[in-house]
Amino acid sequence: MKEIDLLPEWYKNSKRRQVNVRRQYVALGCIFVAMMAWNFITAHSVSKATARVTDLSSKQTKAQNDINEFNEIKNKVAQLKQKMNVLEKTDSRINIANVLAEIGFLIDESIALSKVEIKAEKFDSLSVEPQVLRRVLNVRQTPEITAGDTTLLGDIRFKVVLNGIASDTSDAAELVCKLEDSPHFWQVYPSYSRNRNLGDAQTAAGIGRTSANPTEAGVQVSEFEISCYLANYSETIIDSSMLSK
Repeated sequence: MKEIDLLPEWYKNSKRRQVNVRRQYVALGCIFVAMMAWNFITAHSVSKATARVTDLSSKQTKAQNDINEFNEIKNKVAQLKQKMNVLEKTDSRINIANVLAEIGFLIDESIALSKVEIKAEKFDSLSVEPQVLRRVLNVRQTPEITAGDTTLLGDIRFKVVLNGIASDTSDAAELVCKLEDSPHFWQVYPSYSRNRNLGDAQTAAGIGRTSANPTEAGVQVSEFEISCYLANYSETIIDSSMLSK
């Protein structure tokens, strides 16, 4: 038996259109939700990237400031090194206070110094024996020393000259022995020693002894000059014939 469809064709087409519209609405809703989710994710990523760029920019600025500060410190260190080199060249590398303290310790009440002189002397000016090479080794690197109008370069040593008076010749000789025994000095030798008569002004100082002749005024003293060298270097004598081999 054949079924008879009583629904009109326009009604069926209307139902089909409604179903298609619902499907389109659902598809558009899904697309809208997907777009909103994608927009949220993109905005979050952009926010994180912006924050990271800002952080990197601040770090770059700090690093640049650190580099500039490092360059300034580097330049200051270079300037200080130049000044230190100048100071090393002009430094005599001797402690004057220690030298004077040692001299004051060795001198007793019977001696009065009138002059203490410390001067630089070149080794090149020293006499060298034939067939012998004299090599000088300073304790520290020798600086450039200016003495008067002459500039001393290379190895140098310091000569100490003591001028004064003693109550007796034996006191001056005893001072020579003390200087020889001191580890601060060597090559000690007396330049001269002579008797001298001092007047009443020096008599009040209590230096020297009264003359044997009561008619003579003043006191008899021994005037001396002692020369030595600071023991701040060593000296090695090498046979030049051995060097040629």
